[in-house]
Amino acid sequence: MDLEKIQRSLLSWYANRGRDLPWRGERDPYRIWVAEVMLQQTQVETVIPYYYRWLEAFPNLTALAAAEEEEVLKIWEGLGYYRRARNLHKTAKMVVANYGGSFPQTMDDLRRLPGIGDYTAAALGSIAFGLKAPALESNGKRVLARLSAFREPINVEKNAKILSQMLETLLPEKDAGSFNQALMDLGASICSPHKPNCADCPLQCECESLKQGLQVEIPSKTPRKPLPHYEVVAAIICRGEMVLIDKRRSGGLLGGMWEFPGGKLEPGEKPDKCLEREIKEELDFEIRAKAPFNFSYFEYGNKKILLLAYLCEYISGEARALECDDFGFFEKNDIASSKMPIAPADVALLNEIIERGLIK
Repeated sequence: MDLEKIQRSLLSWYANRGRDLPWRGERDPYRIWVAEVMLQQTQVETVIPYYYRWLEAFPNLTALAAAEEEEVLKIWEGLGYYRRARNLHKTAKMVVANYGGSFPQTMDDLRRLPGIGDYTAAALGSIAFGLKAPALESNGKRVLARLSAFREPINVEKNAKILSQMLETLLPEKDAGSFNQALMDLGASICSPHKPNCADCPLQCECESLKQGLQVEIPSKTPRKPLPHYEVVAAIICRGEMVLIDKRRSGGLLGGMWEFPGGKLEPGEKPDKCLEREIKEELDFEIRAKAPFNFSYFEYGNKKILLLAYLCEYISGEARALECDDFGFFEKNDIASSKMPIAPADVALLNEIIERGLIK
């Protein structure tokens, strides 16, 4: 492969044909970092409105560091993988406290920040600070695999490292950030997974897969393991025109989010008995599950959930926060106007409760 030709052709294509995205052309490390974290495991089209919403609420690192976690989670609500939001918040606090409010500018220091791994450190370092660091995500892996006719599965860690080393060799001494972004854009718009538009590719003359007629077969991946399936129950406990929700413990899955109380079914356990047990363990009072309300399916990155919601009635006991951080009965308008972040599955459930007129 002609290294200089690849660099020249790709950077020229990027300057004229790269995607017009809100964070492109940015040199503000804060905005670049926010975009890169949001783009982890999330499509660009989904991220764009959240990116604007986030910057309106937290225009800079200092504003984010000063915010309450619940406010941060509320702004992130619906974007998924909520640990990303908590890590953004933690990193902002750490940068303000330990680095005077300015991001460190070495790869080692960037990797020490919460939620910043090799890829994000390389993207931030190369785009914001001009570091020659390979930022390789799924689009870039596909481009490099085809460019070099790399036949090994690209979703295997050792092979991903080989491709990263390849990218490091290809990076120009100057403007590595633009080259990293150009590779992403080429994969997103031209070198697509199933129908690559080779005729319009600036690297077609250097592409070994195209020369060998392998551009459809490459890249290869190992089969994805089936996602585990769980059944979860949720209690709808109304009092007048209010409904009970509680706040998950901080630090765990969906930590700090508000939800309808409940939990995962144990093997052989019936949903109504599970709910009665969960409410006692979580809030220390007794209920009776009266009737099924609805069921819905949700798929997260690493599992599938069947959510079974039941209408329940209070029996006895005084509510206490045992396995949650907080709880309360809330009206519809209280929830809608507050900064309380609601777990995604529970937003859908809340909307159905409102539609059926259980709360007003």
